[in-house]
Amino acid sequence: MSENKDQKFVYDFTEGNRDLKDLLGGKGANLAEMTNLGLPVPPGFTITTEACKVYLESGAEPAELRDEVSAHLDALEQQMGKKLGQADNPLLVSVRSGAKFSMPGMMDTVLNIGLSDDSVAGLAAQADNERFAWDSYRRLIQMFGKTVLDVDGELFEEALDEAKEAKKVSSDTDLDAADLKKVVERFKAIVKDATGRDFPQDPREQMDLAIEAVFNSWNTDRAKLYRRQERIPGDLGTAVNVCSMVFGNLGPDSGTGVAFTRDPASGHQGVYGDYLQNAQGEDVVAGIRNTVPLAELESIDKKSYDQLMQIMETLETHYKDLCDIEFTIERGQLWMLQTRVGKRTAGAAFRIATQLVDQGLIDDAEALQRVTGAQLAQLMFPKFDEDAKVEQIGRGIAASPGAAVGKAVFDSYTAVKWSRSGEKVILIRRETNPDDLDGMIAAEGILTSRGGKTSHAAVVARGMGKTCVCGAEELEVDTKRRRMTTASGVVIEEGDVVSIDGSTGKVYVGEVPVVPSPVVEYFEGRMHAGADDADELVQAVHRIMSYADRVRRLRVRANADNAEDAARARRFGAQGIGLCRTEHMFLGERREMVEKLILADTDEERAEALKALLPLQKKDFVELFEAMDGLPVTVRLLDPPLHEFLPDITELSVRVALAEARKEPHENDLRLLQAVHRLHEQNPMLGLRGVRLGLVIPGLFTMQVRAIAEAAAQRMDAKGDPRAEIMIPLVGTVQELEIVREDAEQVIAEVSAQTGVELKLALGTMIELPRAAVTAGQIAEAAEFFSFGTNDLTQTVWGFSRDDVEASFFTAYLEKGIFGVSPFETIDKDGVGALVRSAVEAGRATRPDIKLGVCGEHGGDPESVHFFHEVGLDYVSCSPFRIPVARLEAGRAAAGSAGSDSR
Repeated sequence: MSENKDQKFVYDFTEGNRDLKDLLGGKGANLAEMTNLGLPVPPGFTITTEACKVYLESGAEPAELRDEVSAHLDALEQQMGKKLGQADNPLLVSVRSGAKFSMPGMMDTVLNIGLSDDSVAGLAAQADNERFAWDSYRRLIQMFGKTVLDVDGELFEEALDEAKEAKKVSSDTDLDAADLKKVVERFKAIVKDATGRDFPQDPREQMDLAIEAVFNSWNTDRAKLYRRQERIPGDLGTAVNVCSMVFGNLGPDSGTGVAFTRDPASGHQGVYGDYLQNAQGEDVVAGIRNTVPLAELESIDKKSYDQLMQIMETLETHYKDLCDIEFTIERGQLWMLQTRVGKRTAGAAFRIATQLVDQGLIDDAEALQRVTGAQLAQLMFPKFDEDAKVEQIGRGIAASPGAAVGKAVFDSYTAVKWSRSGEKVILIRRETNPDDLDGMIAAEGILTSRGGKTSHAAVVARGMGKTCVCGAEELEVDTKRRRMTTASGVVIEEGDVVSIDGSTGKVYVGEVPVVPSPVVEYFEGRMHAGADDADELVQAVHRIMSYADRVRRLRVRANADNAEDAARARRFGAQGIGLCRTEHMFLGERREMVEKLILADTDEERAEALKALLPLQKKDFVELFEAMDGLPVTVRLLDPPLHEFLPDITELSVRVALAEARKEPHENDLRLLQAVHRLHEQNPMLGLRGVRLGLVIPGLFTMQVRAIAEAAAQRMDAKGDPRAEIMIPLVGTVQELEIVREDAEQVIAEVSAQTGVELKLALGTMIELPRAAVTAGQIAEAAEFFSFGTNDLTQTVWGFSRDDVEASFFTAYLEKGIFGVSPFETIDKDGVGALVRSAVEAGRATRPDIKLGVCGEHGGDPESVHFFHEVGLDYVSCSPFRIPVARLEAGRAAAGSAGSDSR
């Protein structure tokens, strides 16, 4: 790759645009876009992701890179009238990461590159501010030491704290130039002790090492963990942005901030963001010092405020979306350091999408693409009961909504450890940093005493959909003693239960009860989107869901086994039942009837047991068909191994042994034990179940078919419209299906004759074995429909036992990157998906009108729904709660494919 002499590895900000994110990363592409728009962007250049890929693959930078960087650095120096790190008039630069997809805080940044023992005096003279120069120098050593030289960052923090304690001040801004000179010497000593070398004084060496460090940061543990969490591909690499420094720490007429064109928590329009006087950008993002609301900038520096508001409007109109902006003011001069389409909460995503439609910036199809099924699922989570008796202990900034309850923990290690033990935890920190990512993932919610809506905790939590409250200043967090103290003196020890409300910022001691979300009430029909008092969020959800339903091709059915679940699924928008598991109808008091069936020694005993089950099964189906009147109901005949209906073999053996010892009657238990031994299998999921049961136990499947047929006839007599479909499970060969189908058709004909009702019941099968998928063309000759059972298909394709592997080694597979996500959560497109695709093609080739669906839980997974749309299924089926998610994603899949077709 690096031998291609025509390949360009460095682009000036004037050369790129926002469409080059693959090459320039998100940050570089957007810096170029702002430069093109004529906005005040400090000059600089971007090293491409291709250079990073070469470095990561070969362990060395491309041979051409140094010369290209030198040429762009020369041009930058000429433009600025300064040279990098020269003693009398130094140019300083920042070296910042910038991947294609935003990864806030996960990769490295170094500011003030070019400062040294020689140039610090030149910077002081240039700025006429000695304190500023030494503050900038100590920041460089601190960031460079931690990021580039891998020095423990706590050592620098402790040294800075010692300097403040010696001066008896609380803020680093209270340290003067003399104090900071001492801090610099202490920092240099820390570097020397930790690395065995002096802090590098050559400015070009500083820059080159920083560039290499940014490349390396792509593969840090925290970056890889974040990519797995957000499903970002690991082979993209990061760009590196080298930008001339502008300084927010030059005094009270300088500062730095982060702004949003709309509130990322609610979506409402207004002035949202944080500002910090006399500071550099990392201070805001890290949450080390508490900021002031952006609106206060108007009274601090009205000229810059007015200019910023105009730029924000320009950017939002240009990007047609919420923009997240970083800026610095240097002595009254506003500079734009970054913009990107901002992360937002689920509620904000829906509100903003509809607002932008109303403003004419986007259309309904684009609005649908701006929201996701995962965000909709978040909105369906419960919220705190406002009428409950609660003890509020504090309040912070509502950074990411939700109602989170858990035990207080004060470090990431404990959060992960307790979470893995089944505990729900709230991670409490003064402020989070990228090293806390694994604890943030493990926690139910995050609470910090410092920082604002733009702090690391807030930005990452919003991206993950985690509840977060930031900047609860009245709460004193002591991570060393593992406790938090409220303003009134209440002490929260590690392990105490706390509740945090990310929608209000309120913090409570103890567990606060929750109530259903208004979005669920809307789907349940208890709240009407057209009502005057309807929640604004509900209105937005209604509009987007209505459009999704209009454009989607995939129908959405429910996995439901009783009338109650079916009715709820119908309220949630289900267009039928894609999977009724009849084995769930054999539990409880009916278990003894199944035992009698298994123990039957004669045809008469077996017939008697089936006769007793028939009316119960029929009643179940009548209720189900009534709840889903006019919509298809796919009934799967009995599937699981029969041992699941029998007593535990160990318990039964003990019971028989005790009865024998006491000389008590035990003939029935003994017969049952013999049956259990006879039916015992080493691997029951691959044994006597599904169609094999129907073939081995005479009358079992025909009893179920008769119950379905009689129930359908009864409903038709009652002027109902039952649309039953009979599904034979675990078929591996067409001959199995043909035998069961012949018997089923005979039973249906008998019921039609007996009732005088013409019955048309579709007969089909589940495709859940690799052989069934491979021979789908043959099976389609006897099947009017296929429903892909992707849970079992995933097990049989991978050779995984789902009941065992998720608890045993899946965690290691996810951590090692073998899986990006569990194949039971999102369909494995390359393996399982390939079988689904080929089975669809073969089935339709044999029977063009065959109906095709999926009924594994993949049917409600957003990413999988897009795959099922792509391969041409007719419907997906999932649990009732996931139906709205599947409806939304089916709409997004249709709108997205239509958009790509038009392009």
